[in-house]
Order: sequence, then C-alpha cells, then structure tokens
Amino acid sequence: MEVPVAGTDADFERFVAENAVALHRFAYLIAGDREDARDAVQDALAGAYPRWSRMVGDPGAYLRRSIVNAHVSRWRRHRRETPVAQVSETVEPGAPADRVLDAMVVGDLARDLPYRQRVALVLRYYEDRSFAEIGAVLGCSEGSARSIVHRALLDLRGRTGGRDG
Repeated sequence: MEVPVAGTDADFERFVAENAVALHRFAYLIAGDREDARDAVQDALAGAYPRWSRMVGDPGAYLRRSIVNAHVSRWRRHRRETPVAQVSETVEPGAPADRVLDAMVVGDLARDLPYRQRVALVLRYYEDRSFAEIGAVLGCSEGSARSIVHRALLDLRGRTGGRDG
C-alpha cells in the first residue's frame, strides 16, 4: 500500500480504490464474517478520512490496526449475547449455559492482559487463526506470535492457580 504524497480528498479516494479489496480480505480473515468485515473496513476508513492530511507512513498499517481494534470492540460488545429460541428451565452439565459462563470467566481474566496478548488469544482461540496469521496482524514473526500466546496462557494459568478446567 502506497503512502499518499499529499493528503487531499483525491489521494484518499485513489488509495481506497486501489486498496479496498485487500482491506476487505484482511477484515474478513479477522472477523470471519462478510458483514462484520464490511463494517470494520467502513469504520476504519471513516476514522482515517479526517486524519488523512496528517497521516505519516503507511496508511495501510493504520487501517489494518483500526480493523483489528474494531473487530475486538465488536467481539467484546456482543460476546455475552447468545440468542436462543426457547429458554430452558433446567441446566444440564456441558450445556450452552456452562460454555457461556466459561467464556465470561475467560473474558474477565483476559481483559487484564496486555493488548497484544489479548488480541493474540482472541485470534488463536476464538478465530482459530494460525500463528503466522497472528504474527501478520500483530506485525511480528510467527515465532513471536507463539511467544505472545504462550505468555498470555501462562499469565492466565497463574491467575487461576494453574487450573485447566
């Protein structure tokens, strides 16, 4: 993705025309859903437009980071909501209610992790992304992505007293 020479509206429009497909593909890989990807790209572009004339460096990196942040924010807002057709009066072991409770506990624990560790865990365990993909999103090598996930898991285990389940 090229750096704009001048921060004009025409430069912004040209950048979007040349990079829209790549940005949508990236957002889809992060979100796993076309509508969420479109929303994330739209939000990122809307946020970048007023800053376009002051943007330094690679605007693509700024937009990719905005897309990741938008996806994480949406995930946080919606992760607790699980619509069901009918509410059951009883809860069976291993039922969806147990999984929701587990997700809430993990979410509460992960909220205190450093940003990169939190993003890496979300991408790895909620988005099922490879370490290479995580490294690409975080701007680091595959080995560094492995280390980030490993440190995050160690931190979570330390907070739970080493319990695995």
